[in-house]
Amino acid sequence: MRSILKNALLAAAAALQMFGGAHSQELISNVPRKETLIIENPEGTIKNAGWFNIWAINAGGQSNGLHQLATDTFWYIDPNKGIDGVWDNSLASDKPIYNADFTEMTVKLRKGIFWSDGVEFTSADVLYTVETHMNTKGLRWSAPIQINVASITAPDPYTAVFKLKKPNSRFHALFTVRWNAMWMMPKHIFEKAGDPQKFAFNPPVSLGSYTLNSFDPNGKWFIWQKREDWKRTTLARFGEPGPKYVAYVDAGPPDKRVIAQMNHQLDIIHDTSPEGMFTMAKQAKFSHGWFNTFPYAHPDPTLAAVIFNNQNELLKNRDVRWALALLVDIKAVSMASYRGAASISAIGVPPTGSHPENYHIPMESWLKTFEIDTGKRKIKPYDPGVGKQIAEMLRPSLKDQIPSTPADIAKGFGMGWWKPDPVAAAELLERAGFKKVGAQWMTPDGKPFTIKITVEGEARPVMTRAGSMVAQQWRQFGIDAAITVAQGTLNDRRAAGDFDAIISWSVETWGGHPDLSFFLDSWHSQFVAAPGQPQPPRNWQRWSSPELDKVIEEIRTVGFDDPRGVELGREYVKLAVRDMPSIPLMAYNVFTVMDDTYWTGYPNAVTAPYTDPVPNWGNTKYMMVKLKPKQ
Repeated sequence: MRSILKNALLAAAAALQMFGGAHSQELISNVPRKETLIIENPEGTIKNAGWFNIWAINAGGQSNGLHQLATDTFWYIDPNKGIDGVWDNSLASDKPIYNADFTEMTVKLRKGIFWSDGVEFTSADVLYTVETHMNTKGLRWSAPIQINVASITAPDPYTAVFKLKKPNSRFHALFTVRWNAMWMMPKHIFEKAGDPQKFAFNPPVSLGSYTLNSFDPNGKWFIWQKREDWKRTTLARFGEPGPKYVAYVDAGPPDKRVIAQMNHQLDIIHDTSPEGMFTMAKQAKFSHGWFNTFPYAHPDPTLAAVIFNNQNELLKNRDVRWALALLVDIKAVSMASYRGAASISAIGVPPTGSHPENYHIPMESWLKTFEIDTGKRKIKPYDPGVGKQIAEMLRPSLKDQIPSTPADIAKGFGMGWWKPDPVAAAELLERAGFKKVGAQWMTPDGKPFTIKITVEGEARPVMTRAGSMVAQQWRQFGIDAAITVAQGTLNDRRAAGDFDAIISWSVETWGGHPDLSFFLDSWHSQFVAAPGQPQPPRNWQRWSSPELDKVIEEIRTVGFDDPRGVELGREYVKLAVRDMPSIPLMAYNVFTVMDDTYWTGYPNAVTAPYTDPVPNWGNTKYMMVKLKPKQ
């Protein structure tokens, strides 16, 4: 199989080489190749290509360079180490300033920052942005602004003061980029544009170091050009951006992305299949991932999981959820989904960024002593050596590509996970009133125990393969389990609660900062929708816990950098382990592949973990100042 794939890729690459020059020139619109960074836009082809109003939702692009290169806001938190520490004051000159009871937040703005048309950015833009969202329903950030903000004032051109409707020590998160955040609007443009929901903002006036050069009306590519006055942007603090042009392109399916990069026509692949990554690691000497060796991929601060619908009558009992967890062999799931290149996590926190040192490692002793009462006996389900076991499974075939030290193995593959225990699973189901008749498990009311796992299909094949393996493991135990494909409708079904279990994520963290409120606040029971009603992000499992509510409410009363926040985060982890509202699987690993032919200085896990290489993240603007043309 490997030789067939290798021969097919080589043949396609050879064919592309014959016509590559013309294709490349067309792709990057005749801008100089040596001055142009070409990046895959994971959004593919943008339907409404001329729509750059990122504040209004109208089928325009976000990851086409718009929110990476042209927009800006107060603060950034990097999912890794950061270019100058994890936290960066961007448009703000300092961290958020709260009053004693967190009902007021003051923002001090950086001076000397200008829009690309020469108008200075001031607090007037902040007021306009916030008041427009206060007065307009349906904009991208209308709801959180209207829920939180009582009023906003600007005592001077470089100060904005938010008065909040209720205490909220995490209000600044709305203006802090993880993947994106609430971007600032140019008042002098929008105040003359009429309805902010109907204004295309084409061409966009940029607050970042790049401005729009050109784009394909059919949405295939977008080219951004470094501003001549780049020194008047926030990124200038770290130096001059290397690429003069940055092109975001629809690079096609995974095999075409691989071929394009092997032909040096695509500098950054956003994501490809594990098989594509392995092929490139062997054949493309100028290409590399986040890790230079296996598992190659960047573990995003996002936790892929089997998310249960906790409002489903059969899944309300935690004994049932735990039984299903004890039927999962994570090693088989890792091999089926990522071909072993997964970073596993037994707890509800992704094993990336600062989280291993704040959660996984400190909680290891607690996990080892954690017990489950099956009704017949007590068991200790945690196995601390699973990550190492996966590494050893792969070592005979991959040899020195597999890291050797425990720390490196844990960094790449994760630490421990739950031991498969069908006997304990049966005891838990029996305690919950289930009964096995022949080879089939029956529910307490005598019907076959049927469960569907919703997956995304071809749009996310790695997660689909994970769901298929979990369903197979449940089926082998006697549960009527199968996958159902929600190609193109997964997000809608997830929000509607139209699933028994779903392979997705409801845990998204800052990554570089240990605070968990980015997702955890949304898990408060006040946000849990009634059955049949749409669930607001991100508590897709619709789990409600009075004990968790107390944890969340206390987090709201302590500062963002207060060590107490981490202590409370660990209390959440214990509750989530006890109740198992979702089965944590692994970080969402992204096979971002970077080609050194034209550019050097990309981030990597070992020597330069300064930012996330996954190019649709807003934080990747920092990559631009590190990239240098290869001579």
